[in-house]
Amino acid sequence: MQEPEKTSLYLVPTPIGNLEDITLRAIRILKEVDVILAEDTRTSGKLLQHLGIEKRMHSHHLHNEHKATAHLVDRLKAGEVMALISDAGTPGISDPGFYLVRECLKNDIKVECLPGATAFVPALVKSGFSTDRFTFEGFLPIKKGRQTRLQSLAEEERTMIFYESPHRLLKTLAQFKEYFGGEREASVSREISKMFEETINGTLEELIHTFSNKAIKGEFVLVVSGAAKGGKADKE
Repeated sequence: MQEPEKTSLYLVPTPIGNLEDITLRAIRILKEVDVILAEDTRTSGKLLQHLGIEKRMHSHHLHNEHKATAHLVDRLKAGEVMALISDAGTPGISDPGFYLVRECLKNDIKVECLPGATAFVPALVKSGFSTDRFTFEGFLPIKKGRQTRLQSLAEEERTMIFYESPHRLLKTLAQFKEYFGGEREASVSREISKMFEETINGTLEELIHTFSNKAIKGEFVLVVSGAAKGGKADKE
């Protein structure tokens, strides 16, 4: 009987808020691997300490992943077993991970991604919008390509999901109103799985008014209903 292929790289989701939001399997893998690749070793160090795990960590983030990937692939080919984690959530979803996974697959290195926490799924489910078909857009381009992206999404019929930072929230909602129409229904979730978790639903016009009159703190997930089938979104 042929032995199962050994996994060399594990993608391990970490809690996005409540530290209990991690699976027993994820904890076991983090204990068993040779080294943990972490987006920020200081942030991950606190989590590992909470879990009672002592393990070597190396930084692997957006600023060094291109340069570091070739060396990591060589180490994986030599037999090391690694886990990749981000500061919060599933690696590769608006976080480092894509380049390392791609190069591992090119080199026939087995990669396994554990199921676990990611912010957009609970935000989508509790928005009340259609979950049959949706598009995850992540963070919009900050400058170049932003308007083009929004124009291309104006007639998108699927539910749309975006990530946004607190200091750009109002600007983004205003641009959604410009391109999608002020009456388009949307949902704004912040601090998912944390103490001050909150979800507010309404039209884009209503959401702009709401967030213009309250403190804007935390990490945000914006869920926008799709355009009416077969036609453009209403614009004011």
